[in-house]
Amino acid sequence: MTKFPIDLGAYKYLSLNPANPSLTAEQRDALKANIQLCRDAIVFFTATGAARGVGGHTGGPYDTVPEVMILDAFFRGVSEQFVPIFFDEAGHRVATQYLMSTLHGDLPAERLLQYRAAHSHLPGHPELGFTPGVKFSSGRLGHVWPYVNGVAMANPGKVVFCLGSDGSQQEGNDAEAARLAVAQHLNVKLIIDDNDVTIAGHPSKYLPGFTVAKTLEGHGLKILQGDGEDLDDLYSRLCEAVNTPGAIAVINKRPMCPGIEGLEGSTHGHDVISVDLAIKYLESRGQTAAVEYLKNIEQPKQTYTFIGSSDKWGANRNVFGEAVVNVLSRMSEAERKEKVLVIDSDLEGSCGLKKIHDTYPEVFIPSGIMERGNFSAASGFGMVKGKQGIFATFSAFLEMCISEITMARLNQSNVLCHFSHAGIDDMADNTCHFGLNNMFADNGLDDRHDTRLYFPADVNQMTACVEAVFFDPGLRFIFSTRSKVPNILDSNGNEFFGSGYKFVPDKDEVIREGTQGYIVSYGDALYRSLDAVERLKQEGLDVGLINKPTLNVVDEEAIAKIGKAPFVLVVEAFNRRTGLGSRFGSWLLERGLTPKYAHLGTYREGSGGLWEQYPHQGIDPVGIIKKVKELL
Repeated sequence: MTKFPIDLGAYKYLSLNPANPSLTAEQRDALKANIQLCRDAIVFFTATGAARGVGGHTGGPYDTVPEVMILDAFFRGVSEQFVPIFFDEAGHRVATQYLMSTLHGDLPAERLLQYRAAHSHLPGHPELGFTPGVKFSSGRLGHVWPYVNGVAMANPGKVVFCLGSDGSQQEGNDAEAARLAVAQHLNVKLIIDDNDVTIAGHPSKYLPGFTVAKTLEGHGLKILQGDGEDLDDLYSRLCEAVNTPGAIAVINKRPMCPGIEGLEGSTHGHDVISVDLAIKYLESRGQTAAVEYLKNIEQPKQTYTFIGSSDKWGANRNVFGEAVVNVLSRMSEAERKEKVLVIDSDLEGSCGLKKIHDTYPEVFIPSGIMERGNFSAASGFGMVKGKQGIFATFSAFLEMCISEITMARLNQSNVLCHFSHAGIDDMADNTCHFGLNNMFADNGLDDRHDTRLYFPADVNQMTACVEAVFFDPGLRFIFSTRSKVPNILDSNGNEFFGSGYKFVPDKDEVIREGTQGYIVSYGDALYRSLDAVERLKQEGLDVGLINKPTLNVVDEEAIAKIGKAPFVLVVEAFNRRTGLGSRFGSWLLERGLTPKYAHLGTYREGSGGLWEQYPHQGIDPVGIIKKVKELL
């Protein structure tokens, strides 16, 4: 492998005893050198993710280097006093875990050059047992502090650190964790990067009443707040936290990405640094070898040509917002304000809500990272007939809202939900951010308020779906992927969902007829299934394809048709245990239909990377064709 172009051998393995709250000149110099070295390394290897198109999240790990350097020295100085793990509430600070694994000798430095790449075992969130040296799985934002409370209970007398942020502290989990930590006198030390930046904005602006310090102080924690870039002050506060029993929050105020020209204080610092800015930064630091490496990275391309779909690709997650704007444009301003409320959870740019925000700000509320509360607020607005709450977030977070979904249904609320990043496609963040269990939203009873789950296959169908179901009563969940998808073509080469198409809820659609069996699919799995069907037909195997855009309702006419075929294969990116395939076989049997039956879905942890996730799960065209031939 290519040698890592920054000399990590210059890292000074410092030992510090928190009983001494002041740094010597020699210790201070060593810490400063380590901080600069590690910040340079983080900028560089996260930027390789930008160069390859897999993203990377630079700001969080870059920000928190000073406190991590001190913790590393603590662990080395008085190791028996600590649980020596850099627990972290933000999986996007995963670069910290990888860098420290390298510095501790568990991960070769050269591996960092494959940051977030497919099959590199360096995904966008840390996963225990997946990456050498990584000692915990972070899950999603704001999920680690409650877990760390249990770690502290299992290690009485030891100090447990948990890195956090003003973003992660917005999650309701942390309020519960704070109360338990205080009540049980747990020796948990929160180290919070309070940089007033999240994905979509600045908490001081969209949550003007919220402060981390006052919130945690209200729960009973001792607060030690100061400048995170003042090394002596940071060190003394960390020493005080260690030397004081009980739950303590060390809150470090700093701008996002301090010292990086073009990113400091910017929301863009949350995600990966651009290659241009990284090169500019590294040039200013004299890291010429790192600059040359970045300049020579080639972004990997998906070279497979899918047949049956067009060369026009679009992002359904963005088209959702455009389609909503089209509907709202037909209302007066007064009518919009009376009938519609859109609530964001800091993901407006990722879920298509930014288009609504920009066009009709009078119906838009930018809110924080608190999915449960925001969903319920949208539901409460939609409690009255004729009113619609609109809510959006990532599909991985749907699991967090199940109880609130039940309450909304019992209150007969009208909510149009957009859960983007469904499935696995383009998900370099990997397993904890897979949107696999979306069928959980259909958790009501047969005699209560309607719930519908929709997964459009391309941008044309997304637009038609939003238009068709916008004013429907009840709970409507529309899913989309992080990835772009191509437009589906009919057998004559025309857009299947193009001009004249009308979306009909609850109805399945025959994309291709077949006499030897049918594949049933939806969403981003549909164009892959269509490619497989077309290639099978070229081999003389007459296999058909059904699109099932309404996931949780049986189309009796369609199931009677396909249930008489020799085989039925469900292909999806949802969890094989909980997705459509886990239900469809039962639906067939309940109707006395007994074709050969199988279903393909996501069944194992991710591989990292982007499109590579599909073949990793065996649900790419090659895997589909193989399964069909087993059934024939």
